[in-house]
Amino acid sequence: MTDSGIRTHQESITVQVSPDDLYDLVSDVTRTGEWSPTCTACWWDEQADAGQVGAWFHGRNEVPGRTWETKSEVVAAERGREFAWAVGGNLVRWGFELAPAEQGTTLTETWHFLPGGIELFEENYGDQASDEIADRTQQALDGIPRTLAAIKRIAEAG
Repeated sequence: MTDSGIRTHQESITVQVSPDDLYDLVSDVTRTGEWSPTCTACWWDEQADAGQVGAWFHGRNEVPGRTWETKSEVVAAERGREFAWAVGGNLVRWGFELAPAEQGTTLTETWHFLPGGIELFEENYGDQASDEIADRTQQALDGIPRTLAAIKRIAEAG
């Protein structure tokens, strides 16, 4: 396995809305394009399963020079507390944790590059895997504060 440095990261922000209301926003993956600097759209595979653990959804991502789609599985869905998904089921885990705060909710975005993702990058990119992993890691590190700021703006605007 390659040594690519950071494989997990999280950042938090306080949002002046209730945990339940904020959960309703961040768990609606169809709105992800409103706040993500990379993911431009998401849609549920089966609308009847939307937002539940085990539900799958697709996402379209864009960065300069590259566009791709992902398929993700909801792995945590506890209203007012946590919403999380695993890209490809086992590649990268993204999530939002929510906790009551004195003035609203502390929203924490989490990111974990899972062993399955590392293995996939090594299979797909060979000797370039470390560079590709580092690039994706930097995109996550740069994107998380931008995502949190956008969610705060949207949630507080009502």
